[in-house]
Amino acid sequence: MLLRPVIGKLQHKRVVLASSSPRRREILSNAGLRFEVVPSRFKEKLHKGSFAAPHAYAVETAKQKALEVANRMHQARAPFLGLLPAGCPQASLTPVVNQCPSRQAKDLRAPDVVIGADTIVAVRGLILEKPVDKQDAYRMLSRLSGKEHSVVTGVAIVHCCTKDGQLDTEVSEFYEETTVKFSELSEELLWEYIDSGEPMDKAGGYGIQALGGMLVEYVRGDFLNVVGFPLNRFCKELARLYHTPRAPGTPRPVQHDSIPAVDTFEDLSDAEGGGSDPARASGGLQTGGARQQAPRTQEADLNGVTVSQPGLPAGLLELMDGFKASKVLLTACKLQVFDVLKDRGPLSATDVAREIDASVGGTARLLDVCTALGLLDKSDRGYSNTETASLHLASDGEQSLHGLAAYHDGPVWDAFTHLGRAMREGAAWTPEPLLQGPDKWSTEATLQFMRASHGLSKLTAQHVATAFDLSPFTSACHLGGCTGALAHKLVQEYPRLQVTVFDLPEVIKLAGDFQTDAEPSERVHFVPGDLSSDSLPPADLYIFCSLLHDWPDDRLHGVLSRISGSCKPGAGLLLAELAPAEEEEASGAARRPPGLRTRGVGRRPRSPGQYRRLLQRLGFQDVQAARAGGLLHVVLGTRAPP
Repeated sequence: MLLRPVIGKLQHKRVVLASSSPRRREILSNAGLRFEVVPSRFKEKLHKGSFAAPHAYAVETAKQKALEVANRMHQARAPFLGLLPAGCPQASLTPVVNQCPSRQAKDLRAPDVVIGADTIVAVRGLILEKPVDKQDAYRMLSRLSGKEHSVVTGVAIVHCCTKDGQLDTEVSEFYEETTVKFSELSEELLWEYIDSGEPMDKAGGYGIQALGGMLVEYVRGDFLNVVGFPLNRFCKELARLYHTPRAPGTPRPVQHDSIPAVDTFEDLSDAEGGGSDPARASGGLQTGGARQQAPRTQEADLNGVTVSQPGLPAGLLELMDGFKASKVLLTACKLQVFDVLKDRGPLSATDVAREIDASVGGTARLLDVCTALGLLDKSDRGYSNTETASLHLASDGEQSLHGLAAYHDGPVWDAFTHLGRAMREGAAWTPEPLLQGPDKWSTEATLQFMRASHGLSKLTAQHVATAFDLSPFTSACHLGGCTGALAHKLVQEYPRLQVTVFDLPEVIKLAGDFQTDAEPSERVHFVPGDLSSDSLPPADLYIFCSLLHDWPDDRLHGVLSRISGSCKPGAGLLLAELAPAEEEEASGAARRPPGLRTRGVGRRPRSPGQYRRLLQRLGFQDVQAARAGGLLHVVLGTRAPP
């Protein structure tokens, strides 16, 4: 195999892919390369006119992406050094995994190799990147219709080493060019493809490996280059850089019966995500929480003698250590750090400490860890929010999840702190104050739950409301609709629709204290009642969103059976639930904001297929499923008309 000469060279190096592209990740992992993923924050705003040819632009962009990640990972080591036990030398960083506050702190070494890539489409010298909207996609695809164009991928391989605390880099770069010919595209086909949503994150506005393949008449050159990464040329480049001819009589290297797994290190991205230990073997914890297996034994060649060494249980270490990053985020929310920095940043650690009434040393440490987590930016002027932090973590953010963070930091954290007692007593794993008797929860507990639900509903309302065309329905009832955030979005989208919010009397009484993005509407009505015992308001469409509750199967089946009993012929039932994290990654969807990676440990989120079978058993003949916003599964079941 072409990569065989370099696998041994790279096996114990820290290799990083400076791209969030699921297509590049898949191509490289299929080739057997073990690597981590750290999406670059480099703003692709180079002036295209200053480059002599399109390939020069692609190569320079790839190089800047890789260098940005290399420098950021090098700088990210600093805040974690302060977390080392007293007297622990920096040369012994790797064993202090359990002293670090997050998954991405597991290996405090700078990267050895960073790979950057940038793919562009060029037609007659004009560079086409990702479209900014549907009209831009239409212009791009119309320009490509019936013509040949070039797909160019620039690749930069940055070799890193640290000397006296400073990062030293050496860059190898190349590009690959492939010719693609489009068929003549009709207006109908163009808009059908654009409306699929696929063009929006693809260079040139199409993805050849998916629906975009039907637009292509022929390809001349490396097909994988069009997908996003020129694997053949990359392998040749690695062989040139790392292959050392074997001296006569030298034993052949040990043949491995499996290929190391791909590691991920995405927490250093602007969004959120996870990290990993680069020493993780193929049996470690897979992204998204796949089943844990024993680590594979590794083989090392010492003075010509093969010695077996047990692999490190990286997945277990991640599970033991992961709560620390969550606690850092939740504590920063509780102390209003993101509120302080939203309008006044950048601020120094001293200024922030004064605002939140905390020590300067403790505040600086918290801010540095938040920076390493990708929640804050740090410059010579001080600390400032990332776009994600201002949008989701400040209490007055446009799509604030501050209430959800407080809910996780309060009752959820307490519940899991006493998980052993809950197991002995047979109690629920997660706190659900609204599902217990009135004597079991207080007004403050109800408000805390409602704040969490309100933030999550505002974030997801647009996606739930538009996952399907609901215009045939004239009346809807949102069961457990809480503050009415989704109800107001529904009446905004569908002018003929009347929506009833049905929830417990205590919730309805407090719902007026919450503001929604939409103006109050006379077509939204609040009706108090108990879903488990009271008659449901009549409606053409019932909506049930299980975004925060962790419903066991028997309880969910009972609730859906009651709802089904109220559905007349032609009526519909709309369900929404957070999608499993691994499905989100596999689809290449936009990643979730911090705090939404998982919803609980009690059970895995149900798949659309499970909901489809359940609804069909309840008498819904027409059942459709859709992904919404890269975050949700939405299912619509309709009873057969009379």
